[in-house]
Amino acid sequence: MSKNIDRRAFIKQSAAIGAASLVGSGFMAGCGKKGASTVKRTDIDIAVAQGVDYYANTMKAVQELGGMGAFVPKGSKVAILANPQRNNPGAFTKPDILRAAIKMCKEAGAGQVTCLSQLPDQNWEATGLKKVIQEEGAALVIVDRNDETQFKTVPVPKGIAVTEAQIMNEFYNHDVFIDMPITKDHAGNKFTGTMKNHMGLSSRNTNRSFHKENWTTDVDAIAHLEQCIADLNTVLTPDLCIVDATEFITTNGPFGPGEIITPQKVVAGTDRVAVDAYCCTLWDLEAQNILQITKAHAHGLGEIDLTKKKVKEISV
Repeated sequence: MSKNIDRRAFIKQSAAIGAASLVGSGFMAGCGKKGASTVKRTDIDIAVAQGVDYYANTMKAVQELGGMGAFVPKGSKVAILANPQRNNPGAFTKPDILRAAIKMCKEAGAGQVTCLSQLPDQNWEATGLKKVIQEEGAALVIVDRNDETQFKTVPVPKGIAVTEAQIMNEFYNHDVFIDMPITKDHAGNKFTGTMKNHMGLSSRNTNRSFHKENWTTDVDAIAHLEQCIADLNTVLTPDLCIVDATEFITTNGPFGPGEIITPQKVVAGTDRVAVDAYCCTLWDLEAQNILQITKAHAHGLGEIDLTKKKVKEISV
């Protein structure tokens, strides 16, 4: 049974904030594309692999979409955005999921695979993710979030709450973007998924502007945060989303420790709105109550109605 989120029950999901149209309609800030892959994708929109072997789950989920070669052209430079936020259980992307993704990128012929981050090296060490990166021959680039020269200002033409954002320069040195969050609880907007994860690419100053006073309790401040996340996603587009929904915190997010559920699922797809909507179902949330999802859908970034998507669930 789905449940509503009381603290946002009286936010009007259909409310629109008037904003002047900005120059640059259709502008999309993303990785510099090397060219389309020659490998054909399947007609599956969301692939979900369930089992105790998280490495195998990841492999299977991506294979059901056509394999990593359908997203990674030979010789391309791949940027991966994983979540090493804390080493508390259920608060970070599992090492086995990252390992599988890197290995598949390499097998697809990627020229370079790099994990991007603003979080310190100790986070990557503590979560076991750095060890995986080293063992699989990938790179880890940690950008100093206090150094404004490491970011470039990007206009957000379709933004309602955000008119521009500072995105790390290093992101634009890659051809393919793989978004690899863990779905989990968040102190303000309740839900972390593919779209919230993109804040890992934007500067500290940008992200601070997303958080108004009392952003964990005030409904208007929460709505502002949600709108900012949706706006940011209009200029950042992943080529592939791989979500850790194996075990994650449903309280005391995003750092934990918190209550944990264990769906033992890895979710893969290209429609971030639909992927996040699916992840909501894993812990009895309704996508219609998560404003970042409804606002991203309003932006035309994806489909919120899962009945309109082909979802394949597999046991591994």
